[in-house]
Amino acid sequence: MKSFLPLVLLSGVLMSSIPAYAESQVAEIGAEIPRMAPNAEEFRLANGMPVVVIPDHRAPVVSHMIWYKVGAADEEDGQSGIAHFLEHLMFKGTENHPGDEFRSRVAAIGGDENAFTAADYTAYFQRVAKENLGEMMRYEADRMTNLVLADDVVETERDVVLNERRDRVERNPDAILNEALLRILYLNHPYGRPIIGWNHEIEALDRETALEFYRRYYTPSNAILVVAGDVTPDEVKRLAEETYGVIPARADLARAARPSEPPGAGPRTVTVRDEKVREPQVQRAYIVPSATTAEPGEAEALSLLAEILGGGATSRFYDGLVRGDGIATYAGAFYRSTALDSSRFVIYGLPKPGVALTDLEGRMDEVIATLLEDGVTEEELERAKRSAIAQAIYSLDSQVRLAMIVGQALTSGATLSDVQTWPERIDAVTVDDVQAAAQKFLRAEASATGYLEPLAEERS
Repeated sequence: MKSFLPLVLLSGVLMSSIPAYAESQVAEIGAEIPRMAPNAEEFRLANGMPVVVIPDHRAPVVSHMIWYKVGAADEEDGQSGIAHFLEHLMFKGTENHPGDEFRSRVAAIGGDENAFTAADYTAYFQRVAKENLGEMMRYEADRMTNLVLADDVVETERDVVLNERRDRVERNPDAILNEALLRILYLNHPYGRPIIGWNHEIEALDRETALEFYRRYYTPSNAILVVAGDVTPDEVKRLAEETYGVIPARADLARAARPSEPPGAGPRTVTVRDEKVREPQVQRAYIVPSATTAEPGEAEALSLLAEILGGGATSRFYDGLVRGDGIATYAGAFYRSTALDSSRFVIYGLPKPGVALTDLEGRMDEVIATLLEDGVTEEELERAKRSAIAQAIYSLDSQVRLAMIVGQALTSGATLSDVQTWPERIDAVTVDDVQAAAQKFLRAEASATGYLEPLAEERS
């Protein structure tokens, strides 16, 4: 069975605090483990489009999300950034609703909207009053098939993306480090290229390239509709059939095969020096299986390993490197489980002034070596489980977060059942499972390490 770890735990920034009621609920439930989205239902339209409905009647609002099973890792060589570029262009209007009519309408009814691109998916969503759901579906279904792009609009938006890259990446040392680290971690797989794209390839993107990508991937059978909020499955089905359901079915679309990673040939390193760096850091990434590619139980064990090793103030890194007179201002770990192909397990640390990055890295390695040698304790594992399940319970309070968890999972190869049973599988992990995962995957030959330093300093 494929496993899935929720977005709230795996977004790369672990939640620093969980509401007391969530922690207490975990303590109270004992052997009764809650399910994620237990009342969610799914069905499929006649044209092949899957639909998931998550009823939530606490407020008269709905979150409407369309997830396309295409992302930056599906781009052709030489066209990096096209998935994200098309996301921008999707807001430029159709014949039926030109210009920014869609966006203006969402604002006029007091709704929220956004879109985002990742390596494996692209998603669009609106959060509106429940009576506006059908209207949102009509707008979104229209731009699934009727996008209109003029050359001048494409050129203007391409400049917007180039400016976005300059602001968010080229002027941000942390982002530069992340980009450089992924580039040397993945030697062959497209996960190694930036989602926003390389600057020189963004400059070459044009109207025809965008429309070709759009016509290939933006189709009902390659999309997933997720609706969470004050609705019933029957209501959503009726509206979906009236809007998305009338779009003609196309031949099943299969993603092009992605190149696989060769076996790790040894640890790799990269150093980024920048005058804007105020806090040096060391970051190491290991290639590990995702929830989609892992053997049963491995993804859950890796998630709990990250929590035990570097998940907060009770973690091994915090105890050994930060607490008291430790040499780090912060040190942590996280596991990105949600990916169609293999993913990564990351450790990182920020040294105190005067401490060399190599010294901090050496101490982090000592903590890992002790864990590999002695294993984890039952107390550590139970604490990590409580934290993970509490985060799952907390996610149930946000219809947007829950819809995102489901959409991200389904576009990455998981099922609704995988999402719902995740807490149960977390609860089943043993200390031996965590130890086996640590010994199997925390291997230097499958890792890459990045150092971020001020420009004026040389790494010792």
